Amino acid sequence: MPVSPAMAEDLAREVARLYEDAESSLLERVAKALEAGIDSPRWAELKLAAIGDLRSAVEEVAEALQADADGKVREALVVAYNRGRQAAVAELGALDIGRELVARETLPNAPAVDRLAASLATDTRPLYQRITRAVVDVFQRVVGRASGGVLLGTVTRRQASQRALNQFAARGITGFVDNAGRSWDMASYAEMAVRSVTARAAIEGHTDALAEIGVGLVIVSDAPLECPLCAQWEGEVLELVGEAGPHTVIAEHAIQPSRLFAPTRTVAVHVAGSLVEARAKGLFHPNCRHSLAAYLPGVTKRPPHHATPGTTYENTQRQREIERHIRRWKRVAAVAMDEDARWKANARVRQWQAAQRDHVAAHEHLRRKPAREQITQAR
Repeated sequence: MPVSPAMAEDLAREVARLYEDAESSLLERVAKALEAGIDSPRWAELKLAAIGDLRSAVEEVAEALQADADGKVREALVVAYNRGRQAAVAELGALDIGRELVARETLPNAPAVDRLAASLATDTRPLYQRITRAVVDVFQRVVGRASGGVLLGTVTRRQASQRALNQFAARGITGFVDNAGRSWDMASYAEMAVRSVTARAAIEGHTDALAEIGVGLVIVSDAPLECPLCAQWEGEVLELVGEAGPHTVIAEHAIQPSRLFAPTRTVAVHVAGSLVEARAKGLFHPNCRHSLAAYLPGVTKRPPHHATPGTTYENTQRQREIERHIRRWKRVAAVAMDEDARWKANARVRQWQAAQRDHVAAHEHLRRKPAREQITQAR
């Protein structure tokens, strides 16, 4: 059974939901804090005086989020690693080397899980450092804009607050920048990071198991709707440990003669590079559709390339874009201060949902994923 990032996708989604819960809770807290006493002539003064209380509440949410997420992440990594290992067992179970693997301990590799957990902790640490500052900054900005607009007589305080809140909710809690310089909102950044590290755990569980029984070559699947980062690796053989770049290795044939003293059969295998190299160049990025399987010299056949007529990688990215718009307007609806603002936001949700239905209907290989269009409500 080949291993792929999709094998851990449900685990990443479960962890990401914690961040969505926290973001929804923070958005609603800001909205309620702004709405309280909004008709009072001393509203701005009272709001600025209450910043300390808001900061404490936000820090409490951030600390709870970090504690819950750290525990969930470690659980997810253990499960993902074991899934990868069991994939190797299923893949080779009918062979002698597979039966040897089945007989071995299947406990997760603790150092590997610890290393991946530490890596994720480093990647997500800026989230917790940024949350409090981001929320307090936007609260102060909303108060300032609302007060200025009212003084000029252009809009009511409620209208000004709602307008600024809508902008905040549409963006989410932002300011998280990845190594490529891209800016993310909190929930999306967390999901990307968790999807990446759980996928790595599944793949490491698989490759660690293969390495234990001396299988040193793997092959990348042919996946529909591949992205440019992965296209160069499709159907290629990679070394688990080896030199970078294309080269040829002489490997023992996976099926040897049964006769005593018969010469060892070997086969020349073209290798595109190492697995480490391929991953460094983008293979198995978040949302990657490719899988990895053991390559048995002389037995495994390279997969034929299958084109996906009528659907492209760009079409899948458009679907992701529409999902972001749906979530954006659902967040705006969640911070609405009155029914009119809520109705307008929900109308935009319905518009983007209709666009999603049309887009999926126009491309037969796309499937709608309702979970990716949801935001969870604060409890």
